[in-house]
Amino acid sequence: MTTASGLDIQQSHADADRDGIAKLVVGAIVHTDGRVLILRRSAEDAFMAGIEELPSGGVEPGEDLLTALERELAEEIGWTGPLILDPGVVAHFDYISGSGRKARQYTFGLAHHGRPITLSSEHTAHRWLHPADLNDSEVTHETARTIRDWAAL
Repeated sequence: MTTASGLDIQQSHADADRDGIAKLVVGAIVHTDGRVLILRRSAEDAFMAGIEELPSGGVEPGEDLLTALERELAEEIGWTGPLILDPGVVAHFDYISGSGRKARQYTFGLAHHGRPITLSSEHTAHRWLHPADLNDSEVTHETARTIRDWAAL
């Protein structure tokens, strides 16, 4: 984990290239009152249908991580405008994407501040989950670990 203020975007891309990462992904721990926003993927989705996840998505060619995060949050939960990231933690984990490529997800924290949540067609529901209740969720092991690490701060 790296502090958000200490994340070197250029270095992140270079590290991913060095590690054989073919796809970069960004995610967000959107939080309020110690709980985290969890989205339910559509059952018709080709990749990990029906699971619960953090708002997240792929970084487009030529996009930096923070620009991708702004775009993904606009697409997935309807948030627009500048984001105020927590000065705390940026987590990352690697996984194999739906296309079989090695992917690395960078996850940033940011407070909810009462903004409305408007889901895209990619997700069918959302809820607020307390980290202590992760065993009663359908998030991946990597997402659960990221949330637990965030909660331990």
